[in-house]
Amino acid sequence: MMSQRRGIHLDQSELLCKKGCGFYGNTAWRGLCSKCWREEYQREKQKQIQEDWALAERLQREEEEAYANRQQKPQSQSSITRFSKFEERKTKEKSSKVNTVTKFFTPSAKTPPKKGKTHNLISKQVVLWLAQSPHSKKVLGSIPGQRVSPLKSGRDIFKQCRAFTESMVYKRDMGADELSECVQDFYHNLSERLQTQFKGSSDHVESVMDEVEKYMMTRLYKEVFCPETTDDEKKDLAIQKRIRALHWVTIDMLCVPVDEEIPEVSDSVVKAITDVIEMDSKRVPKKKLACVTRCSKHIFNAIKVSKKEAASADDFLPTLIYIVLKANPPRLQSNIQYITRFCNPSRLMTGEDGYYFTNLCCAVAFIEKLDGQSLNLSSEEFELYMSGQASPHWPQASGLSCSPGSTALSQVHKRLDLLTGLGERQERVIEKARQLESDLIDWTDEVEQKVQSVLESFPTETQTVTASGTTTAASSAIDADNIENELLPPPLQPQVFAG
Repeated sequence: MMSQRRGIHLDQSELLCKKGCGFYGNTAWRGLCSKCWREEYQREKQKQIQEDWALAERLQREEEEAYANRQQKPQSQSSITRFSKFEERKTKEKSSKVNTVTKFFTPSAKTPPKKGKTHNLISKQVVLWLAQSPHSKKVLGSIPGQRVSPLKSGRDIFKQCRAFTESMVYKRDMGADELSECVQDFYHNLSERLQTQFKGSSDHVESVMDEVEKYMMTRLYKEVFCPETTDDEKKDLAIQKRIRALHWVTIDMLCVPVDEEIPEVSDSVVKAITDVIEMDSKRVPKKKLACVTRCSKHIFNAIKVSKKEAASADDFLPTLIYIVLKANPPRLQSNIQYITRFCNPSRLMTGEDGYYFTNLCCAVAFIEKLDGQSLNLSSEEFELYMSGQASPHWPQASGLSCSPGSTALSQVHKRLDLLTGLGERQERVIEKARQLESDLIDWTDEVEQKVQSVLESFPTETQTVTASGTTTAASSAIDADNIENELLPPPLQPQVFAG
């Protein structure tokens, strides 16, 4: 029955933005897409600014009232001066927060400092890379009505990217959300500039934005990946420990329609595990997403070969959960947060990359909340398995009516159960042997005590030599020999027969 899928079933509408805009949502954005989340963040930010202004005004009124009630003294003027400085500093701070990205799109009057030869070579390569790549050529150089040369446009984009990345290096103490907001603002403004100034198609603009993201995030990776101001590392350790504790979960429990006995299916499972682990080795968000997409495609192929039909969304999510449990990818939460914060937002809103990434976030959330009811187990059984005090007996204990699991895995667990039974029998035999040894020792001691008691009760009487010389020890021995000879039958005499 469909109701027996134990919480793994996920309606596709749950993957979309909660505001109904049609784009994919994300758990890190409270179920919103990047566009709605940006609007919500800006609204909250503006609200915070207004609250700060209201607080400043209230403090100013209180200070003025306190000043009016006090006597007119010179020191009161110094207090107002200090508050005026505080107000001026607060105003500058708010204006800098609101206009964080404006300076990157205005020409600077200062000449940039000269770099070494190596930096000039790298700059020249990046300029050529941004300006002369096939996609950026189409956008920047093959646009009707534009007289700007491709190299000049590419150099302009590169200068702004370099200026932005150099400024971000000095913002390490900022929170992760603020760093993400700065990067997303830069993406948004640069994308709008490309669309309005060069009037290129959306596909070509996205191609240029991919190159921009690649350049920027390669340079900023060490500063923005798992920053010290966040608890990403703590979340990584928590999810890694959680997955290790769930090592006993099998295909049958998750109702995964995959038969690993088929070589092609087994190969696809191994490739999927490899791809999701490889995600941590990439620096650019786009390449991390590409690993997730390849992993998902291998999962769909494994399901298709196993079921001999196209896979559905209800089959994909449980299988993805199973792959994550088997792979236990390193720094899983940090990679998800990194993609969410610094990826080009349009890639997460639509397309297969956004769909697969949203499913990965749902799989991780499911693993964090996994309980006995989700696996059709009682709470007592679930706790025993999680603590390691017991292990489920596959496949009898599951009693599931879903797709059969791996025969090889079933046989392995049968052998493990057999070895466990043999170990228990061996312990019982050893215990009985020790008991028998103890009983033999006790019996020996008991026999010795009885013999000793008998010897003590009946002492040996020794006979002494009398004056008449009638009894001696030697004569007793001779008499014993005579008695023995009398009791023996006479020896046979040889008979002579006449011839």
